[in-house]
Parts: sequence; C-alpha cells; structure tokens
Amino acid sequence: MKKLIILFILSLTLIPNLYLQATIRNVPGSYSTIQSAINAANNGDTILVDPGVYFENVNFRGKGIILASKYIIYHDTSYISNTVINGSTPAYNDSASCIIMTKPNISYASDSSAAVLGFTLTGGRGLLWNDTYFPGYFYREGGGIFIQYWSPRIKYNRILSNSIKDSIHPDGGGGGIRCCDGNPVIENNVIQYNFGYCGMGISFYHASGIIRNNIIAGNYGGTVWGSGAIYTYMNYQSKPILIENNSIINNPATSGCGGLRLYNVNNTTVKNNIVWGNLPAQFSISNCNNLSIIYCDVQGGYSGTGNINLNPQFVTNTYYLSPASPCVDAGDTSVSCRDPENPSNPGYALWPALGTVRNDMGAFGGPHCSLIGTTVIGVKNIGRNSIIKEYSLFQNYPNPFNPVTRIHFSIPKQGRATLKIYDILGRKIATLVNEKLNPGEYEVDFNGENLPSGIYFCRLETTDYTGVKRMALVK
Repeated sequence: MKKLIILFILSLTLIPNLYLQATIRNVPGSYSTIQSAINAANNGDTILVDPGVYFENVNFRGKGIILASKYIIYHDTSYISNTVINGSTPAYNDSASCIIMTKPNISYASDSSAAVLGFTLTGGRGLLWNDTYFPGYFYREGGGIFIQYWSPRIKYNRILSNSIKDSIHPDGGGGGIRCCDGNPVIENNVIQYNFGYCGMGISFYHASGIIRNNIIAGNYGGTVWGSGAIYTYMNYQSKPILIENNSIINNPATSGCGGLRLYNVNNTTVKNNIVWGNLPAQFSISNCNNLSIIYCDVQGGYSGTGNINLNPQFVTNTYYLSPASPCVDAGDTSVSCRDPENPSNPGYALWPALGTVRNDMGAFGGPHCSLIGTTVIGVKNIGRNSIIKEYSLFQNYPNPFNPVTRIHFSIPKQGRATLKIYDILGRKIATLVNEKLNPGEYEVDFNGENLPSGIYFCRLETTDYTGVKRMALVK
C-alpha cells in the first residue's frame, strides 16, 4: 500500500500543483458510478476510476475536477483500454455524449482546471446544441466529448467508434471531440472510427488550443463544411492553434478533405505531422492568415519548409514508425522540438521515438510523445452485439485490391479470436487480430503495400469456428 501511495503522488506530476491537496474519490470503491462521484465532488477533486465498463453519459457539471483512470498511477496503457465509458445507453437522447464539459458562459472559457486522463470513450452519440452564433440552428455534436466555454486537458484516451448521426439535426461537428469557445489541450490520444458531418475526429468551432501527439485515423463521414478529420473554424479570442506531431491517417470524407480543414483561422501552426491516406484530399484551406505548415509528411506533397512526400512506413498494423521510415529525424530541428533522450544512450531518442533526438514526424515524436499504445488500431467493432447469431468471415472488399482491403467478420459470443494472413505457400504474412473480443461485427484493414502481387488467404479462427477467404493483390 505504501508503494501505491508513492506511485500516486509521483503521478500527480500530470496534474497542476494546486490539486496536490485535493480529495480523491474512488469509483467504484466509494461511489458506484462516475457520475455519483462527480456529483459529490468539489473543485480540485480527483475522481479515480478502477478498470471496468461504465455505461454512463458523464457530465462534469461545470466542476474543475480531474477524471482519471489508474493509468495516471501506473502509466500502463492496459488501464486505458480496460477503463471504458460507454455512452450508448443515455437517459436522454439529446445528451448522449460520453462526456459533457460545459461552463455557463464565455467568461469561463479560459478555465483549464478540468481534465480527462486515461479512458476509452465509445458509443457516444453527441449532445444536441443550439448554435450560440446562429441561434435557432440545432446540431448534434461531440460524440466522445462535448466541450463548451472551457479549456480542459484531454490526454491519454482512446476515443473510438462514437457517432453524431442525426437525420433530424445533421451537419454537426466533432465525432470524437467537439470544442466551442475554449482553448483545450488534446494530447496523446487515439481518436479513431468516429463519425462526424465535419470534424470527423476533432472539431474546433470558435476555438483555439493544442492538438498534439494524437493518432487520428479511420474517422469518417465528412459531408459538409469542407469536412476534415480535424476541422477548425475561427479562433477563440485570437489565441493561436498548434497542430503538432500527429499521425492523421486514412480518414475518408464524402466531400472536401479527409485530413485537415482549416477555415477562417489565424495564427495557426501545423508542424511535424504525418498527413497520409486521407480522402479525397489531405488539406482544405481557405481564408487563413499567418498559417504555417512545416516539417510534415504530406501525401501528394505540400509546399513549406521541411515538408516531404514519402511513404511513412509504419510497422505493420500499427502507427509506430519503422526504423527505416523517412519520418524519423525529419521534423523541426529546433531544440524545443527534440524527442526525449534515452538516458542509457545519450544523443539518441527514447522509444517510442526513434533515431537521434531530432524530432520524428508523427504521433511518436517530439518532447511530448508517449507510449499511448496502438493495440486498438487494427480492429473496429461495427455491430450491435444482440443481433449476432453465428460466426461469419465475409469476403474482403475490394477484391482484387491494391494495396489496402477491408476484412469484415462477426462472432456471436465472447472469446479469443485470431485473424491471420497467409501467402499461397502457407507462410504467415501478418497477424491482424489476436485478442479476446466481445460478441459483435468487426472490420480490420489489411495493407499489402510491401507485398508482391499474388493470391493470399485470410483465416479467422476461434475455439468454435475456422473460416478462410481467398484474396487477390494486384499491383
């Protein structure tokens, strides 16, 4: 117990000093739900949550508190994946974000007292919001987190498979995170598979702040406002926007762009990012002043200091860079942008950064990089568990493919599943899934970019089922 107390005190370096004397409220040890702990909390308190799945739509109720999993004690990413706020069962359909963080009015917008640290947020469907700049226009926004008149810190989270689809109130932003009138720090998160009409991953509306060291991948939708996995429109009080060391990968939009939509913003710096595989374009930029896009790996190229157009070469089925990646040691040369130094090997970076201490482009480079993990990158739960009656491995699509194809399968009961790729000689090429899965429908992408044309086989195996599909890679 003494060791745990020491570890927790050390972990509070993640939190401002003013909270060192705060009350720690444990869930479920002292409170059965996260919301009941928040209701009892005072400004400055910490809500510390044990692993588990919490079917809640958490409302901070304007309180300057820290909501954290035990990741902040142990720095073990398994606490992130195993401490889940599932927003899929809201008491009120119009308040269906996983987390709601609002203050009464714009006078509170600079308040940075609140934080969300170390959770998986999933199943959120957004909050119905009356646009304060165009009263009478209602939008559903912020599937994972809805922020208004506040500047919280959102760190070390996995914000996955949230959706703001609403046929009655379409065109909203922020499938993963939405912020209006604030200046948040969004850092070291995996923001993936969220649906938004714009800002499929993150939407800044009259907002500024820092978006740094995040994996923003596979978010989709993007039918309006120029779209973008990250969408920005207007600044908060002329404060700058920094988009730095993110991996913005494979976000498909119906229109506009799938990468960064920068619209009517000033004093914006985009640097040390990997912007790759987004459809139909990497950038959509209009009416911006004092915009700098530098030291980025942009598919198709982009003019600017240090920008490159080279395949980032991720390690298979993750967003870690391979040692041979052109993004290693290719970021901003400034001392302030350096990767953390390995104390056992001076002059060289501390993993997950690679190479020397010069900045690596992407989420795993720069002084704020962290081992946030990418084990959730490969597989996406897309189905409603209750309707799955049998095991199925469906034909991949497209097929033939070049170089990426999507594999869809379903399992009716909880258990370990493996999904592996073999070549025509029976040699294993890749393991896409090897984990315990809940009942549901799943999708996983397979990238054959480094493989020769030919026939490959996808094999799904569980305790009760084996299925095989033939795939053709044609280059």
